[in-house]
Amino acid sequence: MDAFLKHHGLVAPMARANIDTDAIIPKQFLKRIERTGFGQYLFYDWRFDENGNPNPDFILNQEPHCYATVLVAGPNFGCGSSREHAPWALLDFGFRVVIAPSFADIFYNNCFKNGVLPIVLPEDAVAHILTQASKTPLELNIDLSEQQVSLPSGETYTFAIDPYRKHLMMEGLDDIGLSLKHETAIANYEKSAPFAVSITL
Repeated sequence: MDAFLKHHGLVAPMARANIDTDAIIPKQFLKRIERTGFGQYLFYDWRFDENGNPNPDFILNQEPHCYATVLVAGPNFGCGSSREHAPWALLDFGFRVVIAPSFADIFYNNCFKNGVLPIVLPEDAVAHILTQASKTPLELNIDLSEQQVSLPSGETYTFAIDPYRKHLMMEGLDDIGLSLKHETAIANYEKSAPFAVSITL
């Protein structure tokens, strides 16, 4: 997992509430066993019509938003099923940050495990960013160390994040990477630990 320190990226404004995981990555595309390759199916039912042709009205099919790396959306983003494929698809498409007034808990947790930074900002702050991004292409600066989102106008919003999750994101560690940090200690324990256990009935 890539470390996250600072990010400068274009915003894709998506002013919808309750965007669920089936909209993010429809169920028919969950057959892949790898974590990669899901970006092409991100928001598939919104990006394409029933014949597989791009929907010109959808934001991610429009220049320059097709190159966005920061998604800004309405409240309760990532609700629905607990599929981990949702952050996989967002990351594979190119998104490193999702900003919303609130997230579904499981989706929020899955983002941290997969290198996508979910940022909770007040509704008025999100509304302001969405308004600005709908008028003209908007780029944001995200500083995880300072826990700040900055607009080109100079406006800055501070966001909260659990210190442990912040540490893992800045170090680029998922659950496996965290375990591997202790690989030597684990190997030493395995060498010294007894492998036979006597059981008395």
